[in-house]
Amino acid sequence: MTGSARIQAVQSPIIPDVAALIKETSGTISLGQGVVHYGPPAQVFERLSTFGRTVPENQYHLATGLPQLQEALQEKLRAENDIVVTADQVIAVTAGSNMGFYHALLCIADPGDEIVMMSPYYFNHEMAVVMADCRPLLVPTDANYQPRLDAIAAALTERTRAVVTISPNNPSGAVYTPEVLQAINQLCRQRGIYHICDEAYEYFTYDGADHFSPGSLPDAGSYTISLYSLSKAYGMASWRVGYAVLPGHLLPAFKKVQDTILICPPASSQAAALGALQAGPAYCRQFIPGIARVRHLCLERLQELGRLCNVPRSNGAFYLLARIDSDLPPMTLVEQLIRRHKVAVIPGTAFGLEACYLRIAYGALQEETVAEGMDRLISGLQEILT
Repeated sequence: MTGSARIQAVQSPIIPDVAALIKETSGTISLGQGVVHYGPPAQVFERLSTFGRTVPENQYHLATGLPQLQEALQEKLRAENDIVVTADQVIAVTAGSNMGFYHALLCIADPGDEIVMMSPYYFNHEMAVVMADCRPLLVPTDANYQPRLDAIAAALTERTRAVVTISPNNPSGAVYTPEVLQAINQLCRQRGIYHICDEAYEYFTYDGADHFSPGSLPDAGSYTISLYSLSKAYGMASWRVGYAVLPGHLLPAFKKVQDTILICPPASSQAAALGALQAGPAYCRQFIPGIARVRHLCLERLQELGRLCNVPRSNGAFYLLARIDSDLPPMTLVEQLIRRHKVAVIPGTAFGLEACYLRIAYGALQEETVAEGMDRLISGLQEILT
């Protein structure tokens, strides 16, 4: 007997593979997984201290999320993203924004349809597209990982169903300008396709860069799907809480998908989300200056590699995407860095890059630990590459 050929065509998730190498090499400092160094605000645990004591709290709830969380999210979107959710739209709570993305694909695309993605792409997005039996159309970005509108327009065909943007970006850290996001959104309107906007890193911007939500554009609600997450900003990665703003005409399809896969978002995590929203964005923003200093230190140290390493100066998320001057397969380089130098990064092959790239994640590092991690990375690359 054999398994599904469709699933076999999906790339293996890289984070568990690198985590296994880290586990085998005690004392490794991880610059790999995209997490923050802090945990949830106190309000999360205050909310949970009384949750679950009544029978109704332990029963099934609405597929789109608890009404009180819906109200809180509607206010958050209005105040922070300039998105006024209309009667023709719906907010849907999911178990993380990755689930929101996959649900959106199932709602809008049929097998064989095409989804435009920027290259480098976020690996879980590409995996979801292939898993849905759709075709990822990869469009190259410019030297600073910014989208190229002409290339996007040239890639569209009769089978294209959506264009995906991630800003601030994973894996590059690039923050897309409002002008380019507006142009992409208008292109989607003109071509009658959806614009899927992943905004999981909305609070993580530096050096004057500003986050922009395409869903705030006038009349964009009928074709724009905006995805958000509490995993990063509120240190709640394991709680699995995300949400999407969807055109209302997708609600019947969304309910079918949600009921089949999840039934309803976990009520305990939704209660925790209410606590996080009570703390508000000020909770996350108090950590941004420290993360910005860590980012600056990482950029400074990488300059020591000279011609061996090229890193466009990205202004968002907590990633740097470095092109390494080497003919080594990226995963071989990653394995050597872990086994010989006890520092972990992610190979660019996971993001669809053929040359030797490494994604460096600095959100989990505090200022007192970044120096040691970068010492190991810089000395390891110098030893391996020279």
